[in-house]
Amino acid sequence: MSADTPTILTCAVTGNLTRPEQTPHLPITPAQISEACLEAADAGAAAVHIHVRDPDSGAPSMDVELYARVVETLRRHRPELIINLTTGPGGRFVPGQDEPRVAGPGTSLMRPELRVAHIAALQPDVCSLDLNTMNSGDQVVMNTPGSVRRMAAVIRAHGVVPELECFDTGDLVLAQALIADGTLQGPGLYTLVMGVRYALPFTPAAMALAQSLMPAGAPWSAFAVGRHAFAAVAQAQLLGGNVRIGLEDTIYLDRGVLARSNAELVLKARRIVEDLGGQLATPAQARQRWGLRASNAAR
Repeated sequence: MSADTPTILTCAVTGNLTRPEQTPHLPITPAQISEACLEAADAGAAAVHIHVRDPDSGAPSMDVELYARVVETLRRHRPELIINLTTGPGGRFVPGQDEPRVAGPGTSLMRPELRVAHIAALQPDVCSLDLNTMNSGDQVVMNTPGSVRRMAAVIRAHGVVPELECFDTGDLVLAQALIADGTLQGPGLYTLVMGVRYALPFTPAAMALAQSLMPAGAPWSAFAVGRHAFAAVAQAQLLGGNVRIGLEDTIYLDRGVLARSNAELVLKARRIVEDLGGQLATPAQARQRWGLRASNAAR
Protein backbone atom coordinates (compact mmCIF):
# COMPACT_ATOMS: atom_id res chain seq x y z
CA MET A 1 0.00 0.00 0.00
CA SER A 2 1.49 3.33 -1.01
CA ALA A 3 1.95 6.12 1.51
CA ASP A 4 -0.95 8.14 0.07
CA THR A 5 -3.42 5.23 0.02
CA PRO A 6 -6.13 5.76 2.68
CA THR A 7 -6.13 3.33 5.59
CA ILE A 8 -9.23 1.21 6.15
CA LEU A 9 -10.31 1.15 9.79
CA THR A 10 -12.56 -1.64 11.05
CA CYS A 11 -14.29 -1.34 14.41
CA ALA A 12 -14.94 -4.59 16.31
CA VAL A 13 -17.72 -3.42 18.59
CA THR A 14 -18.42 -6.20 21.11
CA GLY A 15 -16.71 -9.50 20.32
CA ASN A 16 -17.07 -12.89 21.96
CA LEU A 17 -14.76 -12.78 24.99
CA THR A 18 -15.10 -9.29 26.50
CA ARG A 19 -17.45 -9.65 29.48
CA PRO A 20 -20.11 -7.18 30.64
CA GLU A 21 -18.63 -7.23 34.15
CA GLN A 22 -15.34 -5.90 32.73
CA THR A 23 -16.91 -2.70 31.42
CA PRO A 24 -20.37 -1.13 31.67
CA HIS A 25 -19.91 0.33 28.18
CA LEU A 26 -20.02 -2.97 26.27
CA PRO A 27 -22.94 -3.06 23.80
CA ILE A 28 -25.17 -6.08 24.41
CA THR A 29 -28.59 -5.75 22.79
CA PRO A 30 -29.11 -5.49 19.02
CA ALA A 31 -30.08 -1.84 19.47
CA GLN A 32 -26.91 -1.10 21.46
CA ILE A 33 -24.71 -2.97 18.97
CA SER A 34 -26.31 -1.13 16.06
CA GLU A 35 -25.85 2.23 17.77
CA ALA A 36 -22.20 1.41 18.52
CA CYS A 37 -21.62 0.59 14.85
CA LEU A 38 -23.22 3.83 13.67
CA GLU A 39 -21.21 5.89 16.18
CA ALA A 40 -18.01 4.15 15.05
CA ALA A 41 -18.86 4.98 11.44
CA ASP A 42 -19.37 8.63 12.38
CA ALA A 43 -15.93 8.57 14.01
CA GLY A 44 -14.26 7.23 10.87
CA ALA A 45 -14.70 3.47 10.65
CA ALA A 46 -15.31 2.20 7.12
CA ALA A 47 -16.23 -1.30 8.33
CA VAL A 48 -17.71 -2.87 11.45
CA HIS A 49 -17.01 -6.39 12.69
CA ILE A 50 -20.04 -7.77 14.50
CA HIS A 51 -20.80 -10.46 17.06
CA VAL A 52 -24.19 -10.60 18.78
CA ARG A 53 -25.09 -11.43 22.37
CA ASP A 54 -28.06 -12.71 24.29
CA PRO A 55 -29.88 -9.51 25.32
CA ASP A 56 -30.72 -10.87 28.78
CA SER A 57 -27.50 -12.59 29.86
CA GLY A 58 -24.94 -10.77 27.73
CA ALA A 59 -23.48 -14.13 26.72
CA PRO A 60 -22.25 -14.66 23.13
CA SER A 61 -24.97 -15.83 20.75
CA MET A 62 -25.28 -17.15 17.20
CA ASP A 63 -29.01 -16.38 16.92
CA VAL A 64 -29.69 -15.45 13.30
CA GLU A 65 -32.59 -13.22 14.33
CA LEU A 66 -30.31 -11.11 16.54
CA TYR A 67 -27.88 -10.70 13.63
CA ALA A 68 -30.78 -9.81 11.33
CA ARG A 69 -31.94 -7.00 13.62
CA VAL A 70 -28.47 -5.43 13.62
CA VAL A 71 -27.90 -5.84 9.88
CA GLU A 72 -31.32 -4.43 9.00
CA THR A 73 -30.72 -1.34 11.14
CA LEU A 74 -27.30 -0.68 9.63
CA ARG A 75 -28.52 -1.16 6.08
CA ARG A 76 -31.39 1.23 6.70
CA HIS A 77 -29.37 3.99 8.39
CA ARG A 78 -25.88 3.61 6.86
CA PRO A 79 -26.10 1.50 3.69
CA GLU A 80 -22.56 2.33 2.58
CA LEU A 81 -20.98 0.98 5.79
CA ILE A 82 -19.16 -2.34 5.28
CA ILE A 83 -20.77 -5.07 7.41
CA ASN A 84 -18.45 -7.86 8.55
CA LEU A 85 -20.10 -10.66 10.54
CA THR A 86 -18.14 -13.17 12.58
CA THR A 87 -18.19 -16.92 11.98
CA GLY A 88 -15.73 -17.63 14.80
CA PRO A 89 -18.06 -19.10 17.46
CA GLY A 90 -18.66 -22.83 17.27
CA GLY A 91 -15.06 -24.00 17.08
CA ARG A 92 -14.09 -24.47 20.73
CA PHE A 93 -13.32 -27.88 22.27
CA VAL A 94 -12.79 -28.57 25.97
CA PRO A 95 -11.46 -32.08 26.71
CA GLY A 96 -13.34 -33.92 29.45
CA GLN A 97 -11.24 -34.31 32.60
CA ASP A 98 -11.80 -38.06 32.93
CA GLU A 99 -12.04 -38.88 29.23
CA PRO A 100 -10.35 -36.30 26.97
CA ARG A 101 -11.98 -37.78 23.86
CA VAL A 102 -15.36 -36.68 25.24
CA ALA A 103 -16.27 -33.00 25.11
CA GLY A 104 -16.39 -31.32 28.49
CA PRO A 105 -18.30 -28.24 29.72
CA GLY A 106 -17.59 -25.17 27.61
CA THR A 107 -17.31 -27.04 24.31
CA SER A 108 -19.07 -25.14 21.53
CA LEU A 109 -18.22 -27.26 18.47
CA MET A 110 -20.88 -26.95 15.78
CA ARG A 111 -21.37 -28.40 12.33
CA PRO A 112 -19.51 -26.02 9.97
CA GLU A 113 -22.64 -25.13 8.01
CA LEU A 114 -24.38 -23.96 11.20
CA ARG A 115 -21.51 -21.57 11.89
CA VAL A 116 -22.31 -19.76 8.63
CA ALA A 117 -26.12 -20.01 8.69
CA HIS A 118 -26.41 -16.28 9.39
CA ILE A 119 -24.06 -15.56 6.47
CA ALA A 120 -26.28 -17.49 4.07
CA ALA A 121 -29.40 -15.79 5.44
CA LEU A 122 -28.14 -12.19 5.58
CA GLN A 123 -25.35 -12.03 2.96
CA PRO A 124 -23.15 -9.37 4.57
CA ASP A 125 -20.35 -7.70 2.63
CA VAL A 126 -17.63 -9.60 4.51
CA CYS A 127 -17.43 -12.35 7.10
CA SER A 128 -14.53 -13.60 9.13
CA LEU A 129 -13.13 -17.05 8.38
CA ASP A 130 -10.78 -18.30 11.08
CA LEU A 131 -7.95 -20.54 9.91
CA ASN A 132 -6.52 -21.35 13.33
CA THR A 133 -6.33 -24.51 15.39
CA MET A 134 -4.62 -23.53 18.63
CA ASN A 135 -4.51 -23.66 22.41
CA SER A 136 -6.74 -21.09 24.07
CA GLY A 137 -6.09 -21.27 27.80
CA ASP A 138 -7.01 -24.82 28.81
CA GLN A 139 -9.23 -25.16 25.77
CA VAL A 140 -8.62 -25.74 22.07
CA VAL A 141 -9.95 -23.76 19.13
CA MET A 142 -10.42 -26.12 16.18
CA ASN A 143 -10.68 -25.04 12.55
CA THR A 144 -9.57 -28.04 10.53
CA PRO A 145 -8.95 -27.64 6.78
CA GLY A 146 -12.03 -29.76 6.10
CA SER A 147 -14.27 -27.57 8.25
CA VAL A 148 -12.82 -24.41 6.72
CA ARG A 149 -13.53 -25.75 3.24
CA ARG A 150 -17.17 -26.45 4.13
CA MET A 151 -17.65 -22.97 5.58
CA ALA A 152 -15.86 -21.35 2.65
CA ALA A 153 -18.19 -23.09 0.20
CA VAL A 154 -21.25 -21.53 1.83
CA ILE A 155 -19.60 -18.12 2.06
CA ARG A 156 -18.62 -18.18 -1.61
CA ALA A 157 -22.05 -19.44 -2.76
CA HIS A 158 -23.68 -16.36 -1.24
CA GLY A 159 -21.28 -13.79 -2.70
CA VAL A 160 -19.65 -12.83 0.59
CA VAL A 161 -15.94 -12.01 0.81
CA PRO A 162 -14.12 -14.01 3.52
CA GLU A 163 -11.79 -12.12 5.82
CA LEU A 164 -9.04 -14.63 6.59
CA GLU A 165 -8.27 -14.26 10.28
CA CYS A 166 -4.75 -15.52 10.92
CA PHE A 167 -3.55 -16.11 14.47
CA ASP A 168 -0.18 -17.62 13.57
CA THR A 169 2.16 -18.24 10.65
CA GLY A 170 0.70 -21.68 9.94
CA ASP A 171 -2.67 -20.06 9.24
CA LEU A 172 -1.05 -18.08 6.44
CA VAL A 173 0.45 -21.26 5.01
CA LEU A 174 -3.00 -22.91 5.11
CA ALA A 175 -4.49 -19.90 3.33
CA GLN A 176 -2.10 -20.36 0.42
CA ALA A 177 -3.02 -24.05 0.18
CA LEU A 178 -6.73 -23.20 0.13
CA ILE A 179 -6.13 -20.64 -2.62
CA ALA A 180 -4.07 -23.15 -4.60
CA ASP A 181 -6.81 -25.81 -4.50
CA GLY A 182 -9.56 -23.33 -5.43
CA THR A 183 -11.32 -23.25 -2.05
CA LEU A 184 -10.55 -19.55 -1.74
CA GLN A 185 -10.09 -16.87 -4.35
CA GLY A 186 -6.66 -15.25 -4.34
CA PRO A 187 -4.91 -13.22 -3.28
CA GLY A 188 -7.23 -13.14 -0.25
CA LEU A 189 -8.21 -10.54 2.33
CA TYR A 190 -6.16 -11.04 5.51
CA THR A 191 -6.37 -9.93 9.12
CA LEU A 192 -3.54 -10.67 11.54
CA VAL A 193 -4.72 -11.38 15.08
CA MET A 194 -1.85 -10.65 17.45
CA GLY A 195 -1.17 -10.80 21.16
CA VAL A 196 -3.50 -13.72 21.88
CA ARG A 197 -1.95 -16.09 24.40
CA TYR A 198 -0.09 -18.98 22.69
CA ALA A 199 -0.49 -17.40 19.24
CA LEU A 200 1.38 -14.79 17.19
CA PRO A 201 2.84 -12.27 19.66
CA PHE A 202 2.62 -8.57 19.03
CA THR A 203 6.06 -7.38 18.01
CA PRO A 204 7.18 -5.42 14.95
CA ALA A 205 9.24 -8.43 13.84
CA ALA A 206 6.28 -10.80 14.15
CA MET A 207 4.04 -8.49 12.12
CA ALA A 208 6.68 -8.11 9.44
CA LEU A 209 7.17 -11.89 9.30
CA ALA A 210 3.44 -12.47 8.90
CA GLN A 211 3.26 -9.82 6.19
CA SER A 212 6.05 -11.57 4.31
CA LEU A 213 3.99 -14.78 4.17
CA MET A 214 1.07 -13.14 2.34
CA PRO A 215 0.83 -12.96 -1.45
CA ALA A 216 2.37 -9.78 -2.84
CA GLY A 217 -0.18 -7.01 -3.02
CA ALA A 218 -2.81 -8.78 -0.90
CA PRO A 219 -4.87 -6.40 1.25
CA TRP A 220 -4.31 -6.93 4.96
CA SER A 221 -5.12 -5.54 8.35
CA ALA A 222 -3.70 -6.22 11.79
CA PHE A 223 -4.77 -5.75 15.36
CA ALA A 224 -3.56 -6.75 18.81
CA VAL A 225 -5.58 -7.46 21.90
CA GLY A 226 -5.27 -5.79 25.27
CA ARG A 227 -2.48 -3.36 26.08
CA HIS A 228 -0.93 -3.59 22.61
CA ALA A 229 -4.09 -2.53 20.74
CA PHE A 230 -3.03 1.01 19.89
CA ALA A 231 0.61 0.09 19.32
CA ALA A 232 -0.65 -2.36 16.68
CA VAL A 233 -2.58 0.43 14.98
CA ALA A 234 0.67 2.38 14.64
CA GLN A 235 2.73 -0.62 13.53
CA ALA A 236 0.20 -1.72 10.90
CA GLN A 237 0.05 1.82 9.56
CA LEU A 238 3.84 1.97 9.31
CA LEU A 239 3.98 -1.35 7.44
CA GLY A 240 1.29 -0.34 4.97
CA GLY A 241 -1.58 -2.34 6.42
CA ASN A 242 -5.09 -1.47 7.50
CA VAL A 243 -6.16 -1.25 11.15
CA ARG A 244 -8.76 -2.46 13.61
CA ILE A 245 -9.87 -1.31 17.04
CA GLY A 246 -12.92 -1.76 19.26
CA LEU A 247 -14.20 -3.09 22.57
CA GLU A 248 -13.66 -6.63 21.31
CA ASP A 249 -9.92 -5.92 21.34
CA THR A 250 -9.43 -3.51 24.25
CA ILE A 251 -11.68 -1.92 26.83
CA TYR A 252 -9.15 0.81 27.69
CA LEU A 253 -8.64 4.19 26.05
CA ASP A 254 -5.52 4.81 28.14
CA ARG A 255 -3.86 2.96 30.98
CA GLY A 256 -6.54 2.41 33.62
CA VAL A 257 -9.10 4.53 31.73
CA LEU A 258 -12.09 2.63 30.36
CA ALA A 259 -13.24 3.66 26.91
CA ARG A 260 -16.79 4.98 27.16
CA SER A 261 -17.62 3.85 23.63
CA ASN A 262 -16.27 2.23 20.52
CA ALA A 263 -16.32 5.66 18.90
CA GLU A 264 -13.78 6.91 21.45
CA LEU A 265 -11.44 4.08 20.49
CA VAL A 266 -11.92 4.82 16.78
CA LEU A 267 -11.15 8.51 17.29
CA LYS A 268 -7.89 7.69 19.07
CA ALA A 269 -6.89 5.20 16.36
CA ARG A 270 -7.75 7.84 13.76
CA ARG A 271 -5.41 10.33 15.46
CA ILE A 272 -2.61 7.75 15.40
CA VAL A 273 -3.09 7.12 11.68
CA GLU A 274 -3.23 10.83 10.91
CA ASP A 275 -0.26 11.65 13.15
CA LEU A 276 1.76 9.14 11.12
CA GLY A 277 0.83 10.97 7.92
CA GLY A 278 -2.11 8.80 6.85
CA GLN A 279 -5.81 9.30 6.43
CA LEU A 280 -8.81 7.03 6.83
CA ALA A 281 -10.63 5.52 3.87
CA THR A 282 -14.32 6.11 3.31
CA PRO A 283 -16.60 3.09 3.03
CA ALA A 284 -16.78 3.66 -0.74
CA GLN A 285 -12.98 3.69 -1.02
CA ALA A 286 -12.74 0.57 1.13
CA ARG A 287 -15.32 -1.27 -0.99
CA GLN A 288 -13.31 -0.56 -4.12
CA ARG A 289 -10.01 -1.60 -2.52
CA TRP A 290 -11.44 -4.85 -1.17
CA GLY A 291 -13.37 -5.72 -4.31
CA LEU A 292 -16.77 -5.70 -2.60
CA ARG A 293 -20.13 -5.39 -4.26
CA ALA A 294 -21.82 -1.98 -4.29
CA SER A 295 -23.60 -0.84 -1.15
CA ASN A 296 -27.37 -1.01 -0.91
CA ALA A 297 -27.44 2.73 -1.55
CA ALA A 298 -25.74 2.26 -4.92
CA ARG A 299 -27.64 -0.82 -6.11
